[in-house]
Amino acid sequence: MPEGPSLILMREAAAKFRGKTVRSASGNSKQDLARMEGRRVIALRTWGKHFLIEFRGFSMRVHMLMFGSWLVDEEKPASPRMSLTFDNGVLNVYASSLKYIEGPLEDSYDWRGDVMSDAWNPALARGKLKAQPHTLVCDALLDQDIFAGVGNIIKNEVLFRIGVHPASEVAALPPRKLGQMISQARQYSFEFLEWKRQYVLRRHWQVHNKSICPLCGRKLVRRYLGIRNRRTFWCEHCQPPYPPPSR
Repeated sequence: MPEGPSLILMREAAAKFRGKTVRSASGNSKQDLARMEGRRVIALRTWGKHFLIEFRGFSMRVHMLMFGSWLVDEEKPASPRMSLTFDNGVLNVYASSLKYIEGPLEDSYDWRGDVMSDAWNPALARGKLKAQPHTLVCDALLDQDIFAGVGNIIKNEVLFRIGVHPASEVAALPPRKLGQMISQARQYSFEFLEWKRQYVLRRHWQVHNKSICPLCGRKLVRRYLGIRNRRTFWCEHCQPPYPPPSR
């Protein structure tokens, strides 16, 4: 699943369409894509894993799901979910979920929850985490209401970086460790973005899709964890579990 940093790259690649008029809109989506024809793009924005094409009065939301992708001025053999043609190029989106959002985007999105937004608010994230003390941290990091843009790669790498077992409960983490999880969710996301720009992201994975711990040399555990049942990698030695608080 494309994570927040990948959507930033999509926004940058599509930036040339800002202020341009949609000349034609097609694709295999059930949405009324023709609604965008003749409309000028006001802005291109992202929120977490959502790519947002803003028009006056409404926006098109693109969610990449598990296998979504996009191309600018290129196309795949597969049929696009949405293809927008402008005077200066074409934006093609594949295997994604499309939905219209009515009215101002500020009415639908709280930018303070996007880990890559200038409006990101770590105190707000801490408050939301404290409100769900018995949630496993592997689930909490994937909660888009708290960490919009964080995906499974970032989850695995952040927890290894701060030495926290993924099955630890939020309330079990000492305040300092909880603060590290919040700050690293944002920091790693920006590092992810730079590595992806340089096509070296996989070289920097410490545990995701790996078998041996880079710190102690022991075999990593690989298991599907949490209510989200996402693939999780960790080191039992370097990421000891925090005991749950007494109830």
